[in-house]
Amino acid sequence: MPETLDLSRYIRPGDGVWWGQAGAEPEPLVDALLDQAGAIGPVRAFCGLTWNERLAGPLPAGLTLTSYGGLGLLRKLSRRGGLEVVPCHYSSLPRLFARRLLPCDVGLLQVSAPDGDGLVSLGIGEEYAADALRHTPTLIAEVNRQMPRTQGATRLPLSAFAATVETDRPLREAAVREPDAADRVIGELVAGLIEDGDTLQIGVGAVPGAILGALAGHGDLGFHTGMITDGVLDLVERGVATGAKKEIDSGLVVTGAALGSAALYGRLAGSPVEFRPASYTHDPAVLSRLRSLVSVNSAIEVDLLGQAGAELAGGTHVGAVGGQVDFSRAAALTGARSVIALRAESKGRSAIVPTLHGGVVTTARSDVDAVVTEHGVAMLAGRTVAERARRLIAVAAPEYRDTLEASLVLPKISA
Repeated sequence: MPETLDLSRYIRPGDGVWWGQAGAEPEPLVDALLDQAGAIGPVRAFCGLTWNERLAGPLPAGLTLTSYGGLGLLRKLSRRGGLEVVPCHYSSLPRLFARRLLPCDVGLLQVSAPDGDGLVSLGIGEEYAADALRHTPTLIAEVNRQMPRTQGATRLPLSAFAATVETDRPLREAAVREPDAADRVIGELVAGLIEDGDTLQIGVGAVPGAILGALAGHGDLGFHTGMITDGVLDLVERGVATGAKKEIDSGLVVTGAALGSAALYGRLAGSPVEFRPASYTHDPAVLSRLRSLVSVNSAIEVDLLGQAGAELAGGTHVGAVGGQVDFSRAAALTGARSVIALRAESKGRSAIVPTLHGGVVTTARSDVDAVVTEHGVAMLAGRTVAERARRLIAVAAPEYRDTLEASLVLPKISA
């Protein structure tokens, strides 16, 4: 067990504290904060995706937690009413930290062991942490011997940290459901919309995993994405994802984070994967240079206008705006294609709906070129409102189509 820091030496009452997310979360430091928050005084904290069971709630008195969405176990905290959400594009996080609109008095990081030059790496969690630390006066690090030193990631001297603790623990792995038959059908359909040489942005989960698996027969694919999974590196190692035709960063997989298995983390050394901050991976000016960009995102539901909801379910934050709009808009405006891929039914309800149950539009209808379910592909680009509705009903689960038809107030369209 690492030594426990007395955080009251570095965090004052009223301070704002942030930390990295997912496998890059510095859990020993976060646990210390949870143990000591009551004694320190009021603390406002910010984090992203977490797999830390202690952050599912309830939180200690004096600690409030803010995030850009209800990701991972934060959805449980949201269900308890203990999560404050700042709805924002992922690309706006760097500016929100720069303007001190997000907590940034103290930053908690998980970093690699020092290299031969005495510098530590942010490893698998470059993303918003690399931008936030530039505006954070006090940094504290967990120096984990099992955090890989990754290419492109920010490197810092140990002198940059007010305090450090040393650990030697495995990184948290993403628990992802294996794709089933419906997921694999969606994967094949989405793969049919992707051409050799395209540059992809894709998320994490069973459907994205099935899509990556269906791309094995493609060639010269590129990746510029907020996060990578095992499936991306599989395509690199098979020679499918060469990045040879990317308009920028040729030959490289550009990402902000790795979310996957221990095998993925262990294979990063020597790979063509470069980790960059959110101010690069999600920057509209950078994305506009990728004319071959295909953005593939998931959603909770899509309405008959083609609007996607990816944030709320039953009044609980279970997702986020995140990078979906950054990439969808870039792909629709200056790239190749924006795709929303989702299962037609979830928890006994149709995912194609007359109006969004969550009441919040994540991705605008004008930024969605195609919606894919296991029942087909609804091509929406260039189609009228009425045509879009008909096409979306056609890819809904069959048992819901009559109800969706009955909900229409649009004129009938002949085949």
